Amino acid sequence: MSREKKFNIIRTAISMLAAVLVAFVIIVLVSEQPLESVKIFLVSPFSSLRYIGNIIETATPLIFSGLAMAILFQTGLFNLGGEGVFFMAGIIGSIVAIWIDIPLLPLWCLIAGAAAGVMVMLIPGVLRAKFGANEMVTSLMMNNIAYGVGCYMLNVILRDPTVSTLVSYKYRKSSLLPNIVGGTRIHAGILVAILCALLVYVFVYKTKSGFELRATGTNPNFAIYSGINVKKVIIQVHILAGMIAGIGGIVECLGMHKRFEWSALPGYGFDGAMIAMLANNNPFGVIGAACFVGYLRVGADLVNRFADVPTEMIAILQSIIILLVSAEKFLHKYKQRFIEGGESNE
Repeated sequence: MSREKKFNIIRTAISMLAAVLVAFVIIVLVSEQPLESVKIFLVSPFSSLRYIGNIIETATPLIFSGLAMAILFQTGLFNLGGEGVFFMAGIIGSIVAIWIDIPLLPLWCLIAGAAAGVMVMLIPGVLRAKFGANEMVTSLMMNNIAYGVGCYMLNVILRDPTVSTLVSYKYRKSSLLPNIVGGTRIHAGILVAILCALLVYVFVYKTKSGFELRATGTNPNFAIYSGINVKKVIIQVHILAGMIAGIGGIVECLGMHKRFEWSALPGYGFDGAMIAMLANNNPFGVIGAACFVGYLRVGADLVNRFADVPTEMIAILQSIIILLVSAEKFLHKYKQRFIEGGESNE
């Protein structure tokens, strides 16, 4: 591992530590029993199997979203279309889970979700590759389009008229992802997420297409002069990101719910950007970053339930993490010293 990569890992760890220290400050300021609240926040998420399960349940969709954003970031693209992908993939996958009765139904639901993700994500990709349109703007617009179309389909095709709220019919039992740890809601989706991380790692770091992806992200002009078809790379990356986020959307529906229950965009697309930044776009790092954020969220929930600290604290922590990790000047003056120190020792 290069000294620069080591420094980035250290900088990310310091950012996480800074966020936790801010949590301590908030707890001390607002809690009447700060020591007990800090103990609940830090220790309680690991105090029972059920709470550990909550961390993994929370981390599962974040892994999919983080992987999708990580490969986009590696290509130098800032696409925030994961929101719309999650929602539309949940809708399309739910249609299969409700109306179709075939063997290996969960697998077909995942394929349907992946296909929906590709359709949603491919539009900003083609617009960027063919016309130079800013993918961040077009992806944000696609989120609204996907949400509107998805809500229409939920109302017209999927809505259960026997329930007062806006939810779909129940999924077929054969479509639901099984729990893999008794006493928790940890489902088989976590295994799918880990498999996706492994496949993304192999693709990005062990294949020619992965090299072209990284080369395009590092210097697109150099990639063009090297003979890389940058337009093709951009479209391929959007297809891959759409597939991953689409699988994540339907996995969350089939693993945690018995019917489609989202009445708004779930928020995982924006979370994915934070996860990718924390992981420095490394697929395996995405798993750790997602678990860390899951731990923070479960701790914030517990301290809200058993103490007197509001759950809004987690929004502050996430914002601080994003600010510190994305700020290029944070610890910048130590970076060159760190790299030069390693070279002089050699």
